[in-house]
Amino acid sequence: MVTGGAGFIGSAVIRHFIQNTDYDILNVDKLTYAGNLESLTSVSSNPRYRFEKVDICDKDEVARLFREHQPTAVMHLAAESHVDRSIDGPAEFIQTNIFGTYTLLEAARAYWNELSGERKQAFRFHHISTDEVFGSLGDSGYFTEETPYQPNSPYSASKASSDHLVRAWHHTYGFPVVTTNCSNNYGPFHFPEKLIPLIILNAVEVKSSPFTARAITSATGYTSRITLAPCM
Repeated sequence: MVTGGAGFIGSAVIRHFIQNTDYDILNVDKLTYAGNLESLTSVSSNPRYRFEKVDICDKDEVARLFREHQPTAVMHLAAESHVDRSIDGPAEFIQTNIFGTYTLLEAARAYWNELSGERKQAFRFHHISTDEVFGSLGDSGYFTEETPYQPNSPYSASKASSDHLVRAWHHTYGFPVVTTNCSNNYGPFHFPEKLIPLIILNAVEVKSSPFTARAITSATGYTSRITLAPCM
């Protein structure tokens, strides 16, 4: 089960699994503004791929998914993820990233408790988080698993909260989890409001761009290590 599988990263994960493994994949996505099933056109007709339009905050529907599809693992990518949007409207981030993760954890734990033998031992809940829960890196250094949490936006705070829930479910209930805090990702099907596709689209359409390395640093709070010339 891949939540948020119609998003940029989720769709890349699903394409990889369908094209390079023998796994059956269930794509669970609410199809908000960032979800696009066209990014899965290359695999959508594969008999090992299935799609369910479900909000992870809907506990009855999420429970149904586990009951009907009986996944061997969960990759949880569904999340509101744009910092600027979280500043303008943090409520959606609290709802999806915190309450949605809680709902998914509880449904997965109930399902896992009913498993036995090798199926129970092999089951994993993979929570995909972000390095932004650690705050701003600065001019040098790097984050590790032992870096203190220091979220600086409603988005990163909501992801840090979801990380803590996943950790608590492991230590309290013995629920088998894996958490990964990935850095920024980019590539095909990247949502166009993100920096790299925005710059590329502006260049292709011969639009001027206000972005420079200094402007990026000022707008995001993160030190840029690249130099971007304005698109003319």
